[in-house]
Amino acid sequence: MENELLPEIDLEFLQEKDFNYELIQFQAGVYLIIKDYEFPPCYAPQKANLLIILPAGYPNAKVDMFFTIPDIKLLNGNFPQAAAAHPTHNKVAWQQWSRHSEWRVGVDNLRSYFAAIKTELTKGL
Repeated sequence: MENELLPEIDLEFLQEKDFNYELIQFQAGVYLIIKDYEFPPCYAPQKANLLIILPAGYPNAKVDMFFTIPDIKLLNGNFPQAAAAHPTHNKVAWQQWSRHSEWRVGVDNLRSYFAAIKTELTKGL
């Protein structure tokens, strides 16, 4: 069933990273939930579930933003920049990280998207 939800290159990436993940199909795409994703030391807590919404048409459709449970905050107790909203996905309120990156159709995939997430998180903003 996973082969129907994600391209093989993405499944290989998830396995290579040894992520504990779940895929949930819904009308507008697929929820990819990475369990216990590790955050840099400038955040607390340093592990959270990470949600990425893969829209219908992925990988030809842009992946945008990511979401966490529980809330991740900076060490000073503040929310990171543009990360205080809590939209509901799959009947759960997730912390939304409003981070936008370029999406190159035919080039980008989960590997490049996770690299963009890591770059954003390393900024500690």
